[in-house]
Amino acid sequence: MLFALPFPAIDPTLIQIGPFAIRWYALAYIVGILIGWWYAKRLVNNARLWGPAGAPMKPIDIDDFVVWATIGIIVGGRAGYVLFYDLPMFLAAPWQIFQVWNGGMSFHGGFLGTVIAMILFARSRKIPTWSLIDVVAPSVTFGLLFGRIANFINGELWGRPTDVAWAIIFPNADSQPRHPSQLYEALLEGLVLFLVLRFFTHKQLRLRQPGFISAIFAIGYGLARIFSEFFREPDIQIGYFSGGLTMGMLLSLPLVIAGIILLVIASRRPVAAA
Repeated sequence: MLFALPFPAIDPTLIQIGPFAIRWYALAYIVGILIGWWYAKRLVNNARLWGPAGAPMKPIDIDDFVVWATIGIIVGGRAGYVLFYDLPMFLAAPWQIFQVWNGGMSFHGGFLGTVIAMILFARSRKIPTWSLIDVVAPSVTFGLLFGRIANFINGELWGRPTDVAWAIIFPNADSQPRHPSQLYEALLEGLVLFLVLRFFTHKQLRLRQPGFISAIFAIGYGLARIFSEFFREPDIQIGYFSGGLTMGMLLSLPLVIAGIILLVIASRRPVAAA
């Protein structure tokens, strides 16, 4: 038998009092939204990042947008998982669509839901849409970080079999040592992507070019997800597509392409003077 690290026995339920329970999965979303809210307000409040004209929105706009974002994340994330990953099962048992606490959220669905929320909110407040997306994009990385860690605690979305020294046997999978791919994704999609975006917002001052930060996020997330998919076991009900591609890869590729196109367009826009 190959060497493997034991899976940490962390209860997916953090606190339970009678029928009331707080799960790590739900807590990850709540904490991610709250920290993202705080960080987005810091970006808006930092006049140095925007140039002499200042930010095209106010901190109170971010306060009001949090409700819109939360709805977009939950509705879009759940709808995306149902449509992209397990539609036959939900058609057979449609009541399970609403059981979000059991897991089953799609980033790509949540991304589309949040984009729709941002477009509608920006129009309602007469805020430049790309500037709002540029502020929200770096803030999303906190939710990605905590969400992937919660996936690991839940023992779900495990990696492919491997013989690396840090392989883990996931009790909900089988007896094979596997990549802790959830932690790879937490590192790449959360921490690394945040640092990359931080470089462009604070060092390169690219918030002054609407759409640039959004483009970097799309490219960065798409590439990080595609790379991680080489170590992640695809959902059993879907498996592999032709050429060894996975659903995560297929959904991320258009994101990278759209990000590259947006980056070219945004790079041609004049940068606001310091």
